[in-house]
Amino acid sequence: MAIEVKVPLLPESISDATVSTWHKKAGDKVSRDENIVDLETDKVMLEVPSPTDGILKEIIKQTGSTVQAQEVIALIEAVGAGTQPAEPAAKAEKIAKSEQTAKPEVVSTAKPEPAPAAAPAQASAEKAPHMSPSVRRIAAEHNLDLSQVSGGRITKENVLAAASGLQPVSLSAGERPERRVPMTRIRARIAERLLDVTQNTAMLTTFNEINMAPVMEIRSRYREKFEKKYNVRLGFMSFFVRAVVEALKRAPVVNASIDGNDIVYHGYYDIGVAVSTDRGLIVPILRDADKMSMAEIEAKIAESAEKARTGKLTLEEMQGGTFTITNGGVFGSLMATPIINAPQCAILGMHKIQERPVVENGQIVIRPMMYVALSYDHRLIDGKESVTFLVSIKELLEDPTRLLLEV
Repeated sequence: MAIEVKVPLLPESISDATVSTWHKKAGDKVSRDENIVDLETDKVMLEVPSPTDGILKEIIKQTGSTVQAQEVIALIEAVGAGTQPAEPAAKAEKIAKSEQTAKPEVVSTAKPEPAPAAAPAQASAEKAPHMSPSVRRIAAEHNLDLSQVSGGRITKENVLAAASGLQPVSLSAGERPERRVPMTRIRARIAERLLDVTQNTAMLTTFNEINMAPVMEIRSRYREKFEKKYNVRLGFMSFFVRAVVEALKRAPVVNASIDGNDIVYHGYYDIGVAVSTDRGLIVPILRDADKMSMAEIEAKIAESAEKARTGKLTLEEMQGGTFTITNGGVFGSLMATPIINAPQCAILGMHKIQERPVVENGQIVIRPMMYVALSYDHRLIDGKESVTFLVSIKELLEDPTRLLLEV
């Protein structure tokens, strides 16, 4: 009996999805609740599990197809009592054996033929540059010749493009290579939102610098004890989250948003922490960050980052947020102007920690310094409020005892 595989109910505000990756081919055996296909929406990746044990009989919607909620995308032949799943390889082997039995054995005096050349897929695999396991899986699923995939390090995007027939065409002498690849839904949505922010806000950025020596000294002194007790790494982000929450309490307008002609002052602190993934920048939310301990903040950030990178972050975990922190320093950025995460009105940008000469008490000394940037909507936040907010963060991090005492 054929069982229909349907698109699950999509999150609110999402009307359709795109078939991203099939993890099984027609004729493959599937198990109940096994993920068989990924669907990409404007915001999240959705996994579609198999509703039953059986054989994937037919794939109705191929990779790249746009689908609606509850639309049938595949058929599975359920495995019932006394029914065994078809095994193409086993069936072929059985046929081969029967043919050998039917034919009389012939002794040949001819010289043995040379061994056939290695299959293209095998040859390409031997020559293929370094690839992640997920890339190898996609290549195997689409039976791709990896030698035909362009680029030194083969990425998921390269392989998906090749699977979609988007390989670069053969070039004549003098021509330069070029490849046209459609944006993923998430990338297109990010582009749309960023363009909307730059066109519809009066965005301005103010800068400051922070001496990170006190925070680094605390991390160095207590890192092992902290990790042993809470089973989570002590990073810089928990310090910044705590400092941001305290600074927002002092400047409520930075935690506000604009709704038409109204200003909405949020009485809670839902802090977004930007995470870079292969599919773009994703911002999971720390709900009620003011009520979280340092260990809870670090654990939640680590959990959300892992879910974001594996595409398992839900829409609910990214919705809302009253303020965002983004860290370009992990990629080596020394200074940048982050773009506001609408409908929020401000975002804090962290950057690389770098030893620089600074003046303290009339003396030039070397300190580990970090530039920080606050981008804000000038329609709501004035220069005085933005500067004092950033100064508050600087003061709290340069004297972390104030975070504990909330002074």
